[in-house]
Amino acid sequence: MKVRVDEDLCLGCGICEGLAPEVFSMANEPFAEVLLDPVPEEYHEAVLQSIEECPEEAIILVEE
Repeated sequence: MKVRVDEDLCLGCGICEGLAPEVFSMANEPFAEVLLDPVPEEYHEAVLQSIEECPEEAIILVEE
């Protein structure tokens, strides 16, 4: 699984980092960045939840 954060949509709310801190970081605000590419299988569920809960739909699942 690969994901990216659309910097134009991301508001930096941090929901993704809260749900999947191993995958997303707000350390370089103002928007989230993806730390793992590709995302290891053990984090897939948390990443899918992050995609679903992102208020701006800024997390995009990338087709491999």
